[in-house]
Amino acid sequence: MNQELKHHILKALDAEMRFDGRKLTEFRKIEIETGISKNAEGSARVKMGETEVMTGIKLGVEKPFLDTPEDAILMVGTELLPMASPEFEAGPPDDQSIELSRVVDRGIRESKAIELKKYCIKKGEKVWSISVDTVAINDAGNLLDAAALAAIVALKNTRFPKYENDTINYKELTNEALSIKKIPIAVTVVKIGEKFLVDPSLEEEQVIDAKLTVTSTTEGIICALQKGGYVGLSTQDIDFMLSLGMEKAKELAKLIG
Repeated sequence: MNQELKHHILKALDAEMRFDGRKLTEFRKIEIETGISKNAEGSARVKMGETEVMTGIKLGVEKPFLDTPEDAILMVGTELLPMASPEFEAGPPDDQSIELSRVVDRGIRESKAIELKKYCIKKGEKVWSISVDTVAINDAGNLLDAAALAAIVALKNTRFPKYENDTINYKELTNEALSIKKIPIAVTVVKIGEKFLVDPSLEEEQVIDAKLTVTSTTEGIICALQKGGYVGLSTQDIDFMLSLGMEKAKELAKLIG
């Protein structure tokens, strides 16, 4: 950890300020764009400040898993491209991309955002598969929240391709939307010293003591949590971070519509 950087950040936080002028619980400017890919059944681009991610949804028909013969298959993947950060390398997924994928997956799955049984074509033989693939374009901090937001926006943007006689016509999309019943929103709250922040910048991420990603629905139900960092959290810390995460999730939900 860069102790000099942490010292300067803490000094600013003590004055209730951040290097980029934001308040401690203020997000950077968020921009959302849908329908960015002609080859995906749903897609979205999300920018949080200079952090940028793109998510595409691909639908297919596959044989279901043996233990869930009536459920559609949900798969979430993340690619951290070298162009997004000098810290990222080409090759197999690293720990960060695996964690990011799992947290996004857990939020969608545990919130019951998608009725997976609704997309069974023939029990034990054919179900729809839903692939959620995110690519990091630029990492300026808080990739996880950006990816989670892009995923649910892209899923809401998804339309089914024409499916007849066991054949998918990807060139012809129907008006049938993917049914989204819940909207999971991930908000990562970080602790630096005794201060709590949301939407950490890249510099702030380098000096965090602990972080807690809170995924909750628009109904205010917590559906997933992910702890990070090297310092433990007290019960009071966790209570405050949960409340802050759920409060800020309401702000993000308004951007989705």
